[in-house]
Amino acid sequence: MIVAAPRKPGRLRRFLRLVMRAIGLFLLISVMWTALYAWLPVPFTPLMAIRLIEGYGFSKDWVSYEEISPNLPRAAIAAEDSGFCAHYGFDWEAIQNAWNRNQKSRRIRGGSTISNQTAKNAFLWPDRTYPRKALEYYFTGLIELMWGKKRILEVYLNVVEFGPGVYGAEAAAQTYFKKPASALTRREAALLVAVLPSPLKWSVTKPGPYVQSRTGTIMARMLDIPDPKDDPCGHNGS
Repeated sequence: MIVAAPRKPGRLRRFLRLVMRAIGLFLLISVMWTALYAWLPVPFTPLMAIRLIEGYGFSKDWVSYEEISPNLPRAAIAAEDSGFCAHYGFDWEAIQNAWNRNQKSRRIRGGSTISNQTAKNAFLWPDRTYPRKALEYYFTGLIELMWGKKRILEVYLNVVEFGPGVYGAEAAAQTYFKKPASALTRREAALLVAVLPSPLKWSVTKPGPYVQSRTGTIMARMLDIPDPKDDPCGHNGS
């Protein structure tokens, strides 16, 4: 009796297996990476690498949430994401509005929350394509699940770009105001946050009319944000 040799998997089947293995490896690495950053300071980000290649300097000094003046997280929440403590990483109304705008424009906008921006800053590169945005949403879900609100805000304030080569609250406070982040005043915090949409275009040391106006607006909005000292979201944080 002649037994036929088993058929070798077809090209499509081999390709699908390879894709599934790649997806599994990505999921494993991303979960482990996110879990690691739940406890350890973020040492470096893709944006920092890009800025170094572009010729900008590098100033960064990680500090704990408790070592940052409450004025800064209050300003960040007031300016960037007033619903930070109420949502689970996504502002669906803002996303819908952004989607409607994107249908009429080539420039992709995402209705970003602080959680979205933290995921982008810590794990990804700056880009406005749909695949990169999808990765941002994936990492947003991971950090909301594994970090909690306090840690998200702590990482955000330690890695966000405040100017050319200046990253995080401590480096920004020392660079622009010659003081530690713990001593930032209400106006100084609002001024730092005012330049966040375009930190390479707008200046903290030489604020133009728009930045000055935005600073005033942020200061006014800060009055509506509860004191974020110790835990920015009460029982919602970690």
